[in-house]
Amino acid sequence: MRHSREKPNETATIKMKLPPYDKFPSVSDSNIVLRQIELSDINDIVEISYYESIQAKTWTQAIEMQAKINVDYSNGNSIHWGIADKLTNKIVGTCGYYRGLDKGEGELGCVLLPQYRGQNYMTFALLLAIEFGLNNMALKRIWAITSKHNPKAIKLLEKLNFIKIADLDNKEVEYELKPFCSISLGSG
Repeated sequence: MRHSREKPNETATIKMKLPPYDKFPSVSDSNIVLRQIELSDINDIVEISYYESIQAKTWTQAIEMQAKINVDYSNGNSIHWGIADKLTNKIVGTCGYYRGLDKGEGELGCVLLPQYRGQNYMTFALLLAIEFGLNNMALKRIWAITSKHNPKAIKLLEKLNFIKIADLDNKEVEYELKPFCSISLGSG
């Protein structure tokens, strides 16, 4: 049984390595770990549990949503990480690739618990996810969609070298990672 789909990348000799993997990938830096969400994590993330843009209101709904997310991963359609603080191993948010993998692309999505906003968790989580998407999955394109009324998300995407490519009908905006750019965090 083959556990990871491999597709040729038309622009390079690197083969795409898409989910599912033999072992769920964990990616880390000095402060955070992107890791698989466990049943024991669900209680902490009910308020940021979403599936198909619907937010969980109860622990049971969050469990059901995580089960659907796990099926999507097993089917090779997404990868969803919990963002864990490295010191406490507590999940502070989630991020991952949720659409487009069948085309060698990835829609990057993320959400952070309110009490952890403004502490650079998401900046470093998305840097790790982007690096994984480019270097491990060999994605040809990475994009993100956010609300036009979410200036902090827009600022973060722009800081990570995403450029606005479209205004969408439902008060959302689409951003795409600039190809072959180095990411500079600057100060702040």
